[in-house]
This record gives sequence, C-alpha cells and structure tokens, in this order.
Amino acid sequence: MAQTRTGPVRSEAARRSILTAAAEIFAERGYDHLTIEGIAARAGVGKQTIYRWWSSKSDIVAECLLERDLLPRQLSLPQTGDIRRDLTVWLHSIASVIDSDAGEPLIRSLIAAATENAEIGRRLRDSLADADSLADRLRAAAGTEPNLAPDAPFAELSEALVGAIILRVLSRSPMDDAVIDRLLTAVLGPSRA
Repeated sequence: MAQTRTGPVRSEAARRSILTAAAEIFAERGYDHLTIEGIAARAGVGKQTIYRWWSSKSDIVAECLLERDLLPRQLSLPQTGDIRRDLTVWLHSIASVIDSDAGEPLIRSLIAAATENAEIGRRLRDSLADADSLADRLRAAAGTEPNLAPDAPFAELSEALVGAIILRVLSRSPMDDAVIDRLLTAVLGPSRA
C-alpha cells in the first residue's frame, strides 16, 4: 500500500510502471520470487524510488490488488436483477480463471502472500467479490431466494461464497457446474425454478 512520505512528488508514470512490473513478475514467477530488485529492474526505476512509496513487496502487491492489476476484471459480479443467475455467471468466470494455466498458481500465490500481510488478504477478498458489494447485492435480493430473508446474515453468506472459492483453490478441486449448483443451493437455498 502506498505510504505517505515527504520528498519528491510521486510520478504517476513511474508508479504505473512499478505496479505493472510487479504484476507481471508476480504472474510469471509467484510471490516467493518477487523482489524489489526485480521490480525496479523491470520498471526501469531505482530501488530507492520504490522504497520511497512502499515499504515492502507485500505493500506493492496489495496496491496491485486494489487497482485490479493482478486479477482479471471479468471477476466483477454481473447485475441483471436475478441474483442466482448473476452468481452463477460470476462463479463460472472465477472457475475459468482458476482453471487457466496462469490463474490457479496466481491465486494460490496471492493466498500465500495474504498469510504474510493481512492487507493483501483483505484486498484479495475484496478483489474476488468486493465483499461489501456482494453482501449488499444479496441484501437487495432479499425475498427472491429461500435463504435470503430480510434478516439473513448477508455478510456471512458472501464470505461463505468467497471462502468456498479459496478452499477450492487450496485443495485444487475443480469448480464445475455441479459444484456451483450445490454451492448456490447452500447459500441461496433450493432454486424456485
């Protein structure tokens, strides 16, 4: 995460170059092989420039997550007015990322980075589901699904979805149609269709 520092004004071009370099190296080699030296070399800046704005590689990764430089933008939850359909599309999008050659190691590496830095964990959760937004979407759909009563624990339901995704990644278990259907039945209740 960017630190407030005194000294020269941050160059937006340098900042973007650093974040892009960090995201590329992270995607290619994972968190364990991400170094400030490697980021600086790829970004064409000095290490002191990086340390002026971030105190560690985990802070850079957290900012990459915040700016959606690490996870694909297609992970956004669609909004069609049908929460079950929206969640089905969203989970299929996540499954396609996880099943891709680069996606599963990337997300596993992000989970590993989150064990070192709580901010990365929060940002990973928010990047996967924008947890507050997901809870709000579930709340807005109250009454449309059996488990979405007006007093349902919407934050916990959204966390259950994100937790199931993370567990699938950690266990290297596929997230196919049947798994997605069972997960949505557990969270939303049986389909009314």
